[in-house]
Amino acid sequence: MEQSKLRVNFPWDPNPRKPRFTPPPNTCDTHFHVWGPPNLFPYAESRRYTPPAAPIEHFWAMSSVIGVERGLLLHASAHGFDNAVTLDAVARSDGRLRAVLRATDRHDAAALKALHAQGVRGMRFNFIERLKTSAESGLFDADLLQRVASQLAPLSWFIDLHIEPRLIVEQADVLRRLPVPVVIDHFGKVNLAEGVEQPAVRALLDLLGEPNIWIKVSGGPARISVGGTLEQLTKLARALIARAPDRVIWGSDWPHSDVYEPGRMPNDGDLMNMMLDFAPDEATRRKILAENPARLVDFG
Repeated sequence: MEQSKLRVNFPWDPNPRKPRFTPPPNTCDTHFHVWGPPNLFPYAESRRYTPPAAPIEHFWAMSSVIGVERGLLLHASAHGFDNAVTLDAVARSDGRLRAVLRATDRHDAAALKALHAQGVRGMRFNFIERLKTSAESGLFDADLLQRVASQLAPLSWFIDLHIEPRLIVEQADVLRRLPVPVVIDHFGKVNLAEGVEQPAVRALLDLLGEPNIWIKVSGGPARISVGGTLEQLTKLARALIARAPDRVIWGSDWPHSDVYEPGRMPNDGDLMNMMLDFAPDEATRRKILAENPARLVDFG
């Protein structure tokens, strides 16, 4: 796409509200990105949109308000396969961050070992066709998924999936056979307009019976298709948590990509407050916010 025709992402809400509860020590935001600043970390020519600068310092400012002490930083597609911005943020985090890079099978064992030493713990696949770029097709690729999983297994890394709900149904057997933990983003991106008894939800709940499958209750309403309700989202979250309370993790999705219209930007304090409805029990919230991510990601 010509750079002049790229959409411009809205900036995040600069005034996060303080949550109505105190998150537990070592609360971890397991899904966020950083962008630029582009004079230091240029955006990729292959990007789908142009984001505002959202450097790691701004994430820490937001997280200090909502009670987040640790983070799992997912490398942003706006930066392509140049990992400099992500690795720089992790290097300056005093051990509070780990990273997930965009999936590729181009690294040999020595390169993966070096990335591990820099704090990388996983790779992310984008299997959302509408989000394809010149560098990624968005199409499901079982062979690439298997190759990457085999490369990551010796390092005890995980695979993160941004995946269409129909693929969760169609490719469930592929996912359950992978030799590494598999983390499914954003409630599986189910379309709540189709209700909470739909095939994709049933497939998710079935997959969560497998010891290698994890789910993120991340992004909140902004990541659920138009037409659903907060009551449905809460019902879905509670069902996922009841199915696998030890393999559910939370993420803000800061600084909230793919927001191009006014009025759609969430407040990160409000997203944290949703945990009160998702997991009314304090012990369960402690698992989701702190204990589960600490098991998934080695913080030393």
